[in-house]
Amino acid sequence: MEHYLDNSATTAVCANAAEKAYRIMTQIYGNPSSLHIKGMQAEHELNTARKIVAKSLGAESKEIFFTSGGTEANNTALFGVAQARKRQGKKIIISSVEHSSIIETAKMLESDGFEVVRVSPQTDGVIHPEDVEYAVDSDTILVSVMCVNNETGAIMPVQEIFSAVKNKNSDVVCHTDAVQAFGKLNLNAKRLGADLISVSAHKVHAPKGCGALYIKKGVRIIPRQYGGEQEKKIRPGTEALPLIAAFGVACNEFDIDANYSKIKELNDYAREKLLKIDGVIINSPENALPYVLNISAGRVRSETMLHFLEELDVFVSSGSACAKGKPSHVLSAAGISKDRADSAIRISFSKYNNKEDIDVLCSGIETGLSVLAHR
Repeated sequence: MEHYLDNSATTAVCANAAEKAYRIMTQIYGNPSSLHIKGMQAEHELNTARKIVAKSLGAESKEIFFTSGGTEANNTALFGVAQARKRQGKKIIISSVEHSSIIETAKMLESDGFEVVRVSPQTDGVIHPEDVEYAVDSDTILVSVMCVNNETGAIMPVQEIFSAVKNKNSDVVCHTDAVQAFGKLNLNAKRLGADLISVSAHKVHAPKGCGALYIKKGVRIIPRQYGGEQEKKIRPGTEALPLIAAFGVACNEFDIDANYSKIKELNDYAREKLLKIDGVIINSPENALPYVLNISAGRVRSETMLHFLEELDVFVSSGSACAKGKPSHVLSAAGISKDRADSAIRISFSKYNNKEDIDVLCSGIETGLSVLAHR
């Protein structure tokens, strides 16, 4: 029996979303821009999905722009603001624990002459508002801080950060990568004070290859792609309607409060069992999002333990899937030693997990530590 605990990397597509994608591909296959009935049917599906995603973010439909995923949404946000505001200033502030799609984009902007300030978390693994506010000045055009860290589950006080930023310089555009928070926390764009929000479909039981960028009404960004009129020219090209429609279905199935309670119970259960295993240390903060639990397991390297667990049909991660096994910049920024980071494992839950998954995981780690530590 499979025990999949790598849901921060990707999730299983829920049945209704998969069925929707298949129906769109085989029945409602028209181009949403076509003027005939097939196109009109497709456009209706596109508009329906946009309304659902917008509602899940407390936004208006016209503020939602579909992309190929969270990475494209993040790239579009940062490059788009930088190009639109480069005459107003050259300073961009990000956190040092962002996803690689923010980190690498910031490096590119730096090479283009922008100043990038990277704010590190404090000892609790969290980015604090006063540290971001301190970095803001009259030359600052953009601040980007993630909602939830993808490796540790640390919840960032985005609302307080953006409030502090706007109070110091109201012209700063505020962006948040909400990929790991979307569908797990009750997000509201207006309450967050965000101008731009990135989300992804495959983290919420919808297919890969789809995401969205919320752009607050009145905020101007320069597109990265050029072509047709789709997505108001922000992301031209024929929309991936099967994926988008499935994304809408998955969002319609959100039961955030009920799932949070269930996952919190699983996380508490996992913490209790894991801490009974000699050599296991919890790296995630106490108040982290319960969907993510980062641990270090003795002196056994992450990849070695990962493959040992895989033989037991237990699937976890050694960190961000996008890093492909490279050392974690997140754990390093959080002050975790290299030796401890080398044995780090990310366990990430979904609504489909249960206590049996955790029992098998803990048994596997315990056995792995006794077997692998002596090799």
